[in-house]
Amino acid sequence: MFELSLMCPEDSVEAISDALDALDALSVSVEDADAQTDAEQALFGEPGMPPPKDGWQRSRVVALFPAEAAAREAQELLVVQDFFAGCQVLGIAQVPEQDWVRLTQSQFTPVDVTPDFWIVPTWHELPAQAVRSIRLDPGLAFGTGTHPTTRMCLRWIARNGAMQAEQARNPLGRVLDYGCGSGILAIGAAKFGALEIDAVDIDPAAVESTTHNAQANEVHLQAGLPDKARGEYQTVLANILATPLRVLAPLLCSHVAPGGHLVLAGILERQADELKEAYAPWLALEVADTEDGWILMTAKR
Repeated sequence: MFELSLMCPEDSVEAISDALDALDALSVSVEDADAQTDAEQALFGEPGMPPPKDGWQRSRVVALFPAEAAAREAQELLVVQDFFAGCQVLGIAQVPEQDWVRLTQSQFTPVDVTPDFWIVPTWHELPAQAVRSIRLDPGLAFGTGTHPTTRMCLRWIARNGAMQAEQARNPLGRVLDYGCGSGILAIGAAKFGALEIDAVDIDPAAVESTTHNAQANEVHLQAGLPDKARGEYQTVLANILATPLRVLAPLLCSHVAPGGHLVLAGILERQADELKEAYAPWLALEVADTEDGWILMTAKR
């Protein structure tokens, strides 16, 4: 494979990317040409929302082609277009052949949620100290256990599930995982004894991923679109992001049973007060955990 690299100003990125796609590029990526320098610019967006900008002031656009001839043909066609003004060709280079599967797998290693509760990819052996584990491979849906928000939710599940089990109660009660992604939180709840679990997401791919991962972990749950969430739950989990969590406040709170818990993640430390305000008409949120600038917020009805 060969990659064609271009330097483009911000206002040309969209047109160049669309043109490369039309020229049958296998992939097109855009990165800050000033990354790792004092001129680097941060761009932040939320999943499902339009990006704040199409690129950076100086964007490096890289297109991957199956053969050198295809890359050179794309270059020749692009440079004569009016919208190429202000852009420049950085070069064409061969991409070294690699074992991409092995390379990807090497980036995902077992993750300890607690000393005896681990998330382990299927190609790894279980750690000797793993009393409980979730077998999970990276896929299309969010949630592999490597992100602080996921780990904090699972720590809460482990702590509360184990505590309730000691009191001879049904651990976690009836559980709702809203925005389930890979299903990792719902599966975690099942591992700590929850018997009735609904996992819902607006993305059908997430529903499919959750169903597959639940089967792989030999746990039972119901996965579906959000309309499958019905009635009240003893535990309501939502690891999304602050903006949708604010919008969902009345809906999520309506699902929390008397004496039940609401557990929210995907929230930055600086967003704590706005989430407290959004949920104040129904529940009093408090910060229950923090990790790497992210927080876990919980409330009890």
